[in-house]
Parts: sequence; structure tokens; C-alpha cells
Amino acid sequence: MAEETEMLEVDHDEAEKPSIDLELLNNIPVSISVEVGRASLKIKDLMRLSQGAVIELERLAGEPLDLLVNNTLVAQGEVVLVNDRYGVRLTSVVPPADRIKNIEA
Repeated sequence: MAEETEMLEVDHDEAEKPSIDLELLNNIPVSISVEVGRASLKIKDLMRLSQGAVIELERLAGEPLDLLVNNTLVAQGEVVLVNDRYGVRLTSVVPPADRIKNIEA
């Protein structure tokens, strides 16, 4: 009986924790997107869209754009031009702890 008790006891301080291979983690591709705004339409209105149509977005002009990584908000910023290409200048970044909370939710 004494042997069974010893086998069931686990020293949590000495238990092996899984290690993360940072090199492997750093090579995982992610998808980055910039959201200008959103709109809701009824199907009938969607079907009536044609070239030149304008869809009003919920976001006001001048509001920061959302930078999403794998559909998770990580920052906000403004549009800039970089060598004839669009870019985003980050104006605020979501703290890492909050990003993790958003992923788990």
C-alpha cells in the first residue's frame, strides 16, 4: 500500500514543462490584413451592385484602420505611401497579453 501512495505523488515543481522551439515558431506564416471598415447589406441590395456603386462603411473618415493578424486585432494605424505602394503607419498597438486573451476568447 505504501508503494501505491508514493507512485501517486507528483512533485509539480519538478514536472517537465513543454518547451517551445522558437525557431519553428518564428517560421510559421501568418496572414495580415488591414480593415478600412464594414457594412451590412441585404442580399437584394448586394445583387443590385454595379460598377461605380458606392458602399458606405460604418467607420468615419479619419478613424484609424485595424491591422489584423490571422483575424485578431493587433494594432491600429493610418494609410501611408511607400515607394508607390500602400503601407500602414501604426498609431497604437494592442499589448501582447490582450492579444492572447482575444485569441483564447
